[in-house]
Amino acid sequence: MLRSNRVRLTLGPFWSAILILLAVSLPAQDKIVWSDQEKPIVEQLHGLRKLDDAVRARTTKDLALQIRQLPAVPNKLQLAGALASLSTEGDFGRDTLQEVTTTLATALREQPPAGKPGEPDQLYVELASLVRYEHMQAASDNPQFAEAMTQLETADAARQKADFTLADLQGKSWHLRDLQGKVVLVNFWATWCPPCRKEMPDLQALYDKYKDQGLVVLAISDEMAAKVVPFIAEKKIGYPVLLDPGRKVTELFQVEGIPKSFVYDRDGKMVAQSIDMRTRGQFQGMLAQAGLK
Repeated sequence: MLRSNRVRLTLGPFWSAILILLAVSLPAQDKIVWSDQEKPIVEQLHGLRKLDDAVRARTTKDLALQIRQLPAVPNKLQLAGALASLSTEGDFGRDTLQEVTTTLATALREQPPAGKPGEPDQLYVELASLVRYEHMQAASDNPQFAEAMTQLETADAARQKADFTLADLQGKSWHLRDLQGKVVLVNFWATWCPPCRKEMPDLQALYDKYKDQGLVVLAISDEMAAKVVPFIAEKKIGYPVLLDPGRKVTELFQVEGIPKSFVYDRDGKMVAQSIDMRTRGQFQGMLAQAGLK
């Protein structure tokens, strides 16, 4: 299990490149050679998570513009994808995210990856996700972009029909479809995931605020109880934490990266989802779509 901004649960060439960019150890033959123009960008990308949000927002926007000005070489596409993957980890402003989206769309237009029939390259899925879930503006006449949009629509339709029964840390069983009449936020997370840990206090605050109005938070981890129980106790998390060690529910929801959250309204309709870590304000916006304000 690996992470860029979202913790990726599968690994392909694009995500291998991101791991290299983020200085994760891989065999020498897999490593990218960066040009002198690219090296400062790589260094800034590597340090983005160390910045406070205001500085990170400005730096992210600057990086988007710097990458866009690079020559059309393969590394440009990898850098644009890495920045896009990092830029949804919280709320750094819609203008910033639009610049990032435009840079990714530009790099894809300049050097479209090959892809396979019916399997769009992950970078097109990244772009489609920005358009569908973050409501960014981007267009592409490459068939892979249309395939990626269709792939997301199909996944969402499956998630709408998804149902599960899992036990929490106290042994109580939770059945998703039995919770109609409640607003349900399903959150996939792990103890080892930094952005998952970062968003947990905001989830707890919103749970405390809305639980008497019918909010149920179901936080699902695929780890073992021996790992999760002491972590939850230390963090003083009060909302239900469910265990999915066989990853059946994780796979049912087609979760490829964490953290990821889904919100269902009182009629059981999925009305909002995240593609990454959310801030309290972003979670609040998701809950508002289910009628909690």
